Parts: sequence; structure tokens; C-alpha cells
Amino acid sequence: MFSFFRTLYFSLRLFFVALAFILLFTLAYFLPLLFIVVKVLFAIYLVAILADILLLYVLGNKILANRIVAEKLSNGDENEVEIKITNNYPLAIDVNVIDESPEQFQYRKMDIKTRLQPKETKNLIYNLKPTKRGVYSFGYLHVFAKTFLGFIERRYSFTAETEVAVYPSYIQMQKYEFLAISNRLTLSGIKKIRRIGQNFEFEQIRNYVQGDDFRTVNWNATARSNELMVNQYTDEKSQQVYCVIDKGRVMRMPFNEFSLLDYSINASLALSNIAIKKYDKAGIITMTEEGTKILAAERKPDQMKRINNMLYAQKTRYLEIDFDKSYMEIKKHIRQRSLLLFFTNFETLSSLKRHLPYYRALAKYHLVVVIFFENTELEKLANEKAENLEDIFTNTIAEKMVYDKKLIVAELLKYGIQSVLTAPENLTVNTINKYLELKARGWI
Repeated sequence: MFSFFRTLYFSLRLFFVALAFILLFTLAYFLPLLFIVVKVLFAIYLVAILADILLLYVLGNKILANRIVAEKLSNGDENEVEIKITNNYPLAIDVNVIDESPEQFQYRKMDIKTRLQPKETKNLIYNLKPTKRGVYSFGYLHVFAKTFLGFIERRYSFTAETEVAVYPSYIQMQKYEFLAISNRLTLSGIKKIRRIGQNFEFEQIRNYVQGDDFRTVNWNATARSNELMVNQYTDEKSQQVYCVIDKGRVMRMPFNEFSLLDYSINASLALSNIAIKKYDKAGIITMTEEGTKILAAERKPDQMKRINNMLYAQKTRYLEIDFDKSYMEIKKHIRQRSLLLFFTNFETLSSLKRHLPYYRALAKYHLVVVIFFENTELEKLANEKAENLEDIFTNTIAEKMVYDKKLIVAELLKYGIQSVLTAPENLTVNTINKYLELKARGWI
């Protein structure tokens, strides 16, 4: 009996009809002839409520539902959650599905309304877009069912508690992987870089075709085969590519609900996957005030899984990184010349100059690329129309800070250090573009 009352709910239709009867009974006080009609209608109303209860309860449990969700979700992407619901009633039922989504989404009204015909099964789909990595817990799955009468609702609650992990954007990684394999990266904004110079990694000897460089003619093979043969070269492979991620306070800055660290992690995952597909070795380095953690660059079958697991647990810190410790660790453990892509952020030229000696020292042994972020909000502010003196001061300061970013690029270039200044939402595309450019130039 207690469970009966726990699952019984009165709908708004019941209260609206009850309010109408209160008004009719009040009116019948002044019109006695109306009183009998109102009593008959009220009796029918009570019978309808009882019939509604019987339809929903007398035949037992008639609604089945379960949630289907992936074992892991992709951070920053739309992830599908599917609810499979079956109506075993012999009549059509209106249902309202309420899913207890993880608290991180802060959804106060997650409900889906639909109608199910007798014995019908439906798959209801909604999307969740996480903005933080970590463990997300789903709760119960509730289904409120009502008949065509609509006076009573019966609640079905299904134990669907489960935990899923939100990983760096593997959906974005898979998208760029597919485009790289099919040589259609330009569809996502990846520039087609014209190759500069000659590759030096030998691939095969083949017959000469019109347009081949005469300098590649293999005279020994030509003499043996009595046909003009040329050497074919390919991109140099097995180069080490490290994504170096700054986990200091500068990477806590939010942009469209994501921190700069999350943008960097998603870009690092996508770039590492592309590098491995291009037959290079990919690794990860993280820097904090306590030192550096290094995942050695490899091209093993499980390397992407190791990179994903390492990036999954990364969090920003509130302190400045200790670049002195990081420099010593990188110099100690990475002996082979490598491509080091530093994901960090600078707001002023003076903040760069604190780290510039370390970049210059690493650039003697490695190819260093510093990747930092445009402040798009400042750019909007600098371009706003000034209407008073305060606006003029604000615009001037914003323009100065935007210009400082360009000075940082020039300062790095002065010492032969490559850089990428990008808006956060374009980070992945611009980072892959830079990697492909350096490959095309034969610098790695």
C-alpha cells in the first residue's frame, strides 16, 4: 500500500477539473436546478479517476525502460544518451521520461515527453556536452505514465545508476584521424602546405615518368634494367613529437565554459594521433611547480591509449610552473632532436621574457614551437565604439594588450623560435597546420 501511494501522482488536469467543479457548485447555490446536473457530472468525474487508477495499476508493471550510454564520454562534444522504453499496456500511454543526469550539468528539468502505442518500443535520444574531464554519475531513470483520461500519473523508477568517465575529446581526434587517412584534412581548415626542398628518406626505386627530377635518377639501376629508373623518397619518419602542456595558473583562464588547459589537452590528443598516423613518435610532457612528468614518445599500438589515460587526469594548478626544473628534466630525458610544442599562455611581453632563456636553450637541441592564445574578448573590447572618455581609456588599454601578443610573436621569431597565436576554438586546426608545415619544410 505504501508503494502504491509513493508512485501515485495527481496531474494538473485533475486539479483544473476539480477547480471547475468548485465554481459550478458555487454557481449551483444560486441556481438550484443546476445542482443535480453538477452532482451527476461530479460522480462521473470520481468514477473516471477510479477508472484511471485501475487502468494504470490493476494489471501490474507495464512500462519498461533502460538507459544506454557509452563507457566514456568525449569532453567538449555532443554525446548521445539513448533511453529505450517499452509500453506493455493494452492501450496507448503518454509518458514523461525524467533522467537523473550527472550533477555537473546542473539540469533542473531533464524530461522527454512522448506517446507509446500498445506494445510499442521507442528509443529516445538526447545529447550531453560535458565541459570538464572526470567521473560523471547518472542516477535513477523515472517514467511518469498516464492514460487518455490524464487524471492520474504513475511513476516508474528504474535503477540505472552508473558512472562514466569523461575523457579528452576522442570524437575530435577520430574526426581528424579519418580526414588524415583519406587526405581530406583541408575540409576542416587544415592548409595544404606546398613541399619545400627534397625528402631524404629512401622509399623505393621505380620507373621514370615525365616530370620526375633528373637528380633522382639511379644510374646503377638504370644500367641493370636498361630502363630509366629513379629513386623515390618519402617524408622522414620516426621523428619525436612532444606536446608540452603548461599546468600553471595561466591555463585556468576560461573560454566558452572550457579552460585553456582543456583546449590544449584536446589539441594534444588530436595532434598526437595525427603524428602517429604520419609514422612519427608522439609523447606528452606536463609541467607544474613541482616538476615535470614525461610520457616517452613512441609509436607502439597502445601509445594513444597511454596518452589518453595520462591526459584524462590532468588538472590546472594555481601556482607558476618551475621552468628551471622542467628544463633540466627535458634536457635529461630527451636526448634525440625532437619537436617540442609548448601549450602555454602569455598576456604581456614581460611574462614571456621570464621563460625566454629556457626556450632559447631548448631551441639549441630541439625544434621549439610556442603555442599561446588570443584574448578574443579583449579584441572585441578594442573594436567597440567609444562613446565617452572612460570608453576611450578602456579601448586603448585593450588595444595595448592585443598588440602585446603580436610583440611576443616577433620576440620569439627574433631568436628563431616558431610560434602559433590562436583563438582557443581554432587551437587544434592551427596546431596541426603548424605540424604539417614543419614536416613539409623538412625541419623535422
